[in-house]
Parts: sequence; structure tokens; C-alpha cells
Amino acid sequence: MDPRIDPIDVTVKRDEGVTLVFADDHVASFNLVEVRLGCPCADCRDLRQRGQDTWPRPSSPLPLSIVDASYHGAWGLSIQWNDGHSAGIYPFETFRRWSDEGYVHGPIG
Repeated sequence: MDPRIDPIDVTVKRDEGVTLVFADDHVASFNLVEVRLGCPCADCRDLRQRGQDTWPRPSSPLPLSIVDASYHGAWGLSIQWNDGHSAGIYPFETFRRWSDEGYVHGPIG
């Protein structure tokens, strides 16, 4: 794998956010809201394309938290949120791009 997108450590703090350490020693950290707003699922992409926020939605619980997170193969992270949302798989390459380019809400993939 490319050391720029190959994480050697992934830390998920359910009430804080996600931190990845890549094989080239780059550290990328994101708070919960950044990660939730950048959800890559089709529904969230559609909301962003229509200029709407992916979170909070009218029925969203506060505060935001991660219920569970797991690896999706060797290429991404699957996150289940306390608002019931769990459709997005976050590619490690996307986390790296967000960190390198300084934004979260850009195109996924």
C-alpha cells in the first residue's frame, strides 16, 4: 500500500473524534462533527449537493457521538452514529486528503 494512505494506527474516541497515523508518520485528527458532516454515503452526498447539512437533522440527538466503529476491509472505516446513521464507509484515502487539503466537506472518493 501507499504509505500516504496506509494507516498504522486508528484511534476512535466516541465522544471526541478520529485520529489516524499513516505509515509515513503523518497524523490526521478530526472532531466528530467534521467526520459526520463529511459522511460519504449516497444520502449524505445528496444532501450536500442540495446545499443541506448532513447533521444535525431535525431528529438528531445531541450531543453527537460514535456508537461503534470498525475496519471495512483494508481500505476504510465504518462508523455507526448515535443518530442511527451507519451507511457511510470512510476511505482512509479520504481522511488523508481531508488532512492534506484542509477541508472535510469536499467530494468523497
